[in-house]
Amino acid sequence: MRRLPPLSALRAFEAAARHGSFKEAASELAVTPTAVSHQVRALEEYSGMALFDRQVRRVVLTDAGKALYPVLRDGFNSFEMALQRLSKPQARERVTISTTSAFMAYWLAPRVAAFRALHPKIDLELHASDRAVSLGGDGADLAIRYGQGPYPGMVAEPLFADRFAPVASPDFAGASVDDLGHLPLIDFQWRRQHPRNPTWERWFAAAELAPDGQRAQLCFSDEAHAIGAVLAGQGIALLSLELVAAELANGRLVQPFTPAIPGHTYHLVWSAGHLPAAPVMAALDWLREQAGTLVKTTS
Repeated sequence: MRRLPPLSALRAFEAAARHGSFKEAASELAVTPTAVSHQVRALEEYSGMALFDRQVRRVVLTDAGKALYPVLRDGFNSFEMALQRLSKPQARERVTISTTSAFMAYWLAPRVAAFRALHPKIDLELHASDRAVSLGGDGADLAIRYGQGPYPGMVAEPLFADRFAPVASPDFAGASVDDLGHLPLIDFQWRRQHPRNPTWERWFAAAELAPDGQRAQLCFSDEAHAIGAVLAGQGIALLSLELVAAELANGRLVQPFTPAIPGHTYHLVWSAGHLPAAPVMAALDWLREQAGTLVKTTS
């Protein structure tokens, strides 16, 4: 158990030593000079040593006082700084993630509540764009990009590969491939032309069907709007089975026929050359876990 003199005596001594005056110490502590003198005297009796040489209009530290003063000064400064830190709201960490509009709407956004529950002190800023944004500096901390790469100057880690198949609302659940000639087909534009783009033409070839000049009656500029049109019952679209997995599971959408064809790969991408900060690492591990690619280690 610590044996310490009263805190009031220590405060009076520290203030008097700092000002070199009982009067100014009393003004700071909102007491009388006599009260300061009594507190200092009590501390001197406790220690058995004179701490001040009392002179006219001022007090001067003795050798014992000079040894005690910096210890108390630094201690009170530490108390003050600690209390200031505790009284101020802590700055929150923020992680900015950029990805495509469709991935944001149908895969990432529905999952962010799980991240907030796991990391309540980290804020997410989600940026949706079908064009690649800069990473690092004032750009995004990390991105989920769709394609084959390469991604120069970046670390790119596969998240999962995509598959596409005809998907529709339950109104089309009984449809067969023989009905494709008169069913409304929905399509969307790919920003970049690539032989692996999952198109209706590729799907008809994989299904060993002749398209017979069939073409989409409804075409959107992005995948997210095509998914919305399918949910509204406007036709059948060749959609990512990963992005609409929840809708297929809860029955809002159906996959009336096969096959499924491969698409591209979603990659976790961040700037090379330095380790991501701790909040970014937390987001990376969470994304890996959501995609089922997090390798759990045991000690």
